[in-house]
Amino acid sequence: MSFFNTFFGKVVMTFLVSMVPVIELRGAIPIGVGAGLSPLVAIGVSIVGNLVPVPFIIIFIKKIFAWLRKTSKKLDGFVTSLEKRAEKKSATVQRYAFWGLFILVAIPLPGTGAWTGALVAAMLEMPLKKAFPAIALGVLGAAVIVSFVTYGAGALLF
Repeated sequence: MSFFNTFFGKVVMTFLVSMVPVIELRGAIPIGVGAGLSPLVAIGVSIVGNLVPVPFIIIFIKKIFAWLRKTSKKLDGFVTSLEKRAEKKSATVQRYAFWGLFILVAIPLPGTGAWTGALVAAMLEMPLKKAFPAIALGVLGAAVIVSFVTYGAGALLF
């Protein structure tokens, strides 16, 4: 029996998938359930895993971007594209602050989510103590939306 066939292995896999940019909990919840976890376990693990990178992104991403820019021109271009993407998303956050960041993270569409929300918060120099609660509520909102769309209301109750 392989590690990923055990309950703990399925939890670890779901947790790790939820930390991956773009996939985040939108992909991790169905993957976890597909692997055999109950919807509630998959949702809980995905929420926690999706939130783990957020403080590190908010605190360190500007320093990481500066280092990447110095490392190579290709990485400089990549960093510039990420910053432009964050800048496009930042208007709503600047206008509505907490609720703008919440909405950016909560709507489970491509180009939104905890990673994008944390990047926008970092680019706008929002303090972690203000950005993290909005992002966390957004992740909870996204989990509810993904669960309802994927499994129906019963997924949240049973």
